[in-house]
Amino acid sequence: MSEETKVTEEYGGSQIQVLEGLEAVRKRPGMYIGSTSSSGLHHLVYEIVDNSIDEALAGYCKHITVTINPGDSITVTDDGRGIPVDIQPQTGKPALEVVFTVLHAGGKFGGGGYKVSGGLHGVGASVVNALSEWLRVRVHKNGKIHEMKFARGNITQEMRIVGTTDRTGTEVTFQPDPEMFDSLVYDYEILRNRMREEAFLNAGLSITITDARGEEPVSKTMCYEGGIREFATWSNRHKTALHPDVIYMHGVKGDASAEIAIQYNDSFQENILSFANDVRTPEGGMHETGFKTALTRVLNAYGAKNNLIKGDDKVSGEDCREGITAIISVKLTDAQFEGQTKAKLGNAYIRTLVDQIVSEQLTTYFEEHPGTAKLILEKAMMANRAREAARKARENARRKTGLESGGMPDKLKDCNERDPALCEIYIVEGDSAAGSANQGRDSRFQAILPMWGKMLNVEKARVDRIYGNDKLSPLIAALGGGIGEDFDIEKLRYHKIIIMSDADVDGAHIRTLLLTFFFRYMRPLIEHGYVYSAVPPLYKLTRGKTQRVAYSDEQRDLISAEMRGSNPNVKIDIQRYKGLGEMNKEELWETTMDPEKRTLRRITLNDAARADEIFTILMGEQVEPRKEWIETNAKYAINIDI
Repeated sequence: MSEETKVTEEYGGSQIQVLEGLEAVRKRPGMYIGSTSSSGLHHLVYEIVDNSIDEALAGYCKHITVTINPGDSITVTDDGRGIPVDIQPQTGKPALEVVFTVLHAGGKFGGGGYKVSGGLHGVGASVVNALSEWLRVRVHKNGKIHEMKFARGNITQEMRIVGTTDRTGTEVTFQPDPEMFDSLVYDYEILRNRMREEAFLNAGLSITITDARGEEPVSKTMCYEGGIREFATWSNRHKTALHPDVIYMHGVKGDASAEIAIQYNDSFQENILSFANDVRTPEGGMHETGFKTALTRVLNAYGAKNNLIKGDDKVSGEDCREGITAIISVKLTDAQFEGQTKAKLGNAYIRTLVDQIVSEQLTTYFEEHPGTAKLILEKAMMANRAREAARKARENARRKTGLESGGMPDKLKDCNERDPALCEIYIVEGDSAAGSANQGRDSRFQAILPMWGKMLNVEKARVDRIYGNDKLSPLIAALGGGIGEDFDIEKLRYHKIIIMSDADVDGAHIRTLLLTFFFRYMRPLIEHGYVYSAVPPLYKLTRGKTQRVAYSDEQRDLISAEMRGSNPNVKIDIQRYKGLGEMNKEELWETTMDPEKRTLRRITLNDAARADEIFTILMGEQVEPRKEWIETNAKYAINIDI
């Protein structure tokens, strides 16, 4: 390195920035709540509710209320013991102040405040305070109401007594900070679904959620004495159960406990929801591992003992879980989560506990209910045969299409770029539109694959019907990542997969069929944010030689008024595009494919359980739930997001 290019400034203490108090949270909020998008906004509510849930887990709280106030502030109340208000010895400050202003302070960090607790590493209250424009907390305790106020984490009112009370509990009201979040609007459905989950996981706990923003408040109180048994039944409500009763297992060892509820249905998907201290663990962990291992072992042992499985034939774990709905809830004192937002549970001993509970209690259940055991095992064996058929079909498809040598489908018009991060593929409805797209594309990085006719509804099909399907095989081959248990995101050939279908009912159906396929057999595509929906224009407006396009009725009217200007009588020719095939290559490029001008909708997966439910309703066997859903949501049809 030459003298001229050396960095002359010394790297010393002056370069190290120390963030005092809650400054660190405001500097990098994503580290503490995952993101500053809508999911992060809703996470603030979960953190405060988690503190109330901790009181319920400790046996002191029976009722929690969550209210979305006008202006999208949030109030959470509980009837627990109330946050301590006496002086905290280490700091010499009221404990209430410490909880809301110091990271990693609270009853979760030793001292016997809580045996088990959820929350985000115990930083919940202080993080919410740091990310709120203002926050007010009132504690009902010892016959008095203690109140403190804050703004962006700073104290604006010291703790003081503002009244008397004959109850105990905590009330927190906060306004999310517009400086921190992309949106400040709370979604009642998202919060209601989360509160329902909490009510299922805490049998007998009552949770009321209210949306007070409209003229008429909307309110729902949820309390489930059956706990996760009712959770399993509720999760299967749009499916046909294979056996009427829910199989429930539970056990305790030391300070750790686990409960499991399972019920099979006639679908081909597994639906496992796992929780640790009431916190969802979407990536599973040791509790899920223990459950899956024991389930497979018990089913194979039962089959062999009762001559239902012959010789060395065995059903795999995936076979055993086809059509299962399982709720796994564990409570433990020293929960070790992998990742900042607690996606995976890492405590090894909980695997042993869950394995032991399932091994012993499921074996006993099968002995006492041989009819149910046989139904479940027969379903697993059918899944096993289908998987073997799928393996043969996969090998045949590879031979026929030359996939072993890297061959691509004939209809694919590939791009020249080979770095997947720079490549995008348009899945286009119809040969006509695909022809225009192919002529108008930038072949350096844009690939085109036409889809024609109605593809297979995978919600009603096992994996063996997918390989060899004339609509799906070319798509599987083009994307390159495989499907199902063989899917490998590292082998994916494009990091933008864009569904380009007509803006009509048929186009929406094709889009839904494709999304169902991606969700069921290539879910990491959606989880990584690689799937998009193109937004083609609905109208072309012409005045003389001037042409513009509109993507909605409202935009059409605005553009039409602009094009008329001060002359209301001028004729504006408005053409409604009936389909992508009506556009020539230039129009398709300029409106729908040019990265500088196009609009794409990214398909996201904020809640897998909710998405699973929607796909089951829309694409499953039962007609009534679909009819009810359509009648309820028809008015939102233009803006439905899955």
